[in-house]
Amino acid sequence: MDFSFARPTADFELRVAHRLVAAAELAYRRREEVEEVTIRQFHLPRFVFFSDKGTQGYIASDRDHVLVCFRGTESTDIRDWVTDANCELVPGPLSGKVHAGFYDALACIWCSLDREIGRMDPDGKKTLYVTGHSLGAALATLAVARWLDQGRPVKALYTFGQPRTGDNTFARHFNLAFKPFAFRFVNNNDLVTRIAPRSFGYSHLGTFKYFTEKGDFKEEISWWDRFLDSWQGRMDDIFDGGSDAIKDHRIAIYRARIEALLPPILSISEYRHQVRHRRLARRRAA
Repeated sequence: MDFSFARPTADFELRVAHRLVAAAELAYRRREEVEEVTIRQFHLPRFVFFSDKGTQGYIASDRDHVLVCFRGTESTDIRDWVTDANCELVPGPLSGKVHAGFYDALACIWCSLDREIGRMDPDGKKTLYVTGHSLGAALATLAVARWLDQGRPVKALYTFGQPRTGDNTFARHFNLAFKPFAFRFVNNNDLVTRIAPRSFGYSHLGTFKYFTEKGDFKEEISWWDRFLDSWQGRMDDIFDGGSDAIKDHRIAIYRARIEALLPPILSISEYRHQVRHRRLARRRAA
């Protein structure tokens, strides 16, 4: 997989989503494996891993791009994480209030993270992509908000299974500044996307991208249709013998859903056949 994003645009790009969900999944692996894959398969030769008090992730770059990826929460840890969640709102970036626990987690690594980004891209001219899954999605959002406050250009934010991160003011200011470049993926009944509660003053942000219980991709879906789809997922789960809300949060499912939307990869013989066909068509047209 190559992170050479040719002709980047402000619009949503499925191929970018595919690369970033792969990067978010990679963040759960051992540091040595993350570094090897990032350098050899992603072709991002400059690599820095960060870890402090449970906040983990990595930064990687080449001559034109910078990737920042935050590690999230394993599915096996979600129940304890939800039970122990601290939903207190504290002053944060963009003149809003944000989740105290998430903001503290980002603060653990912020100085070293921001300093390393400055080293990799001192002029702010590289294309900066930020991503994360679960808790990592919340940290990615807060990092982008802080860079927006600082005036550092960010190309795009892609998150998967993101919890609510801040209050209505934070969400409104974030959307005013960055909504066309922030894409929030939700898979059917994913439990984590429903916390922290709206009743506590929290609000979602970014451009909504939804996968139905059957894996269909919806960029626009009504409240009622989403309710029916969510209910279908829960009913199916009764017979499958599992927790639909937990299973739907797995990063591997997000990756599989996105990969299913990609055009099929051609074999070498099929590719050569298409090239010959196009050449013949051009000759006939001439």
